[in-house]
Amino acid sequence: MTDTRIHPETGKTLRRDTRAQTVTVGSLSRVVDVAGWYPDDDSDSIHTGAELKASNDAFKELRTEYAAHVRTVRKSLKLSQEEAGRIIGGGRRAFQKYESGKTPPSVAAVGLIEMLRRHPEEVDLLRRLHDPVPAPTSARAKIHSGGQRKIKVPQRSRSSART
Repeated sequence: MTDTRIHPETGKTLRRDTRAQTVTVGSLSRVVDVAGWYPDDDSDSIHTGAELKASNDAFKELRTEYAAHVRTVRKSLKLSQEEAGRIIGGGRRAFQKYESGKTPPSVAAVGLIEMLRRHPEEVDLLRRLHDPVPAPTSARAKIHSGGQRKIKVPQRSRSSART
């Protein structure tokens, strides 16, 4: 085997090496050593499927671990999947997918999950932010379709506008 080869797209010289690669799912990460052909900088490298097996396996394991983590956090907050989906985002079906490992949460959802894990008292704030706002009691305000409020503002008469 030769010590170097040329990258077919970039034309850069690649050398056989093993480098650390960080695999991340949600807030969990693992460092895996991956063999391959690497340039001197951080640009494109070349790997075989067998060389990527360690990082793929780490990704699958982390996905399963993070699914269990999401379920543990949700249950510790005493939230149903439906309520968690409403206040964190994505809805009940999204939380079913997060907790089964089928779909990882969005970056925004991961942030809220981790914030609530560290500060569980903030769940009440999120509940208040996502609860529907009660309609005003004023006779001047009406709720129209789409949930938007329309305020009736009295118009001045033409005679009073001139003065």
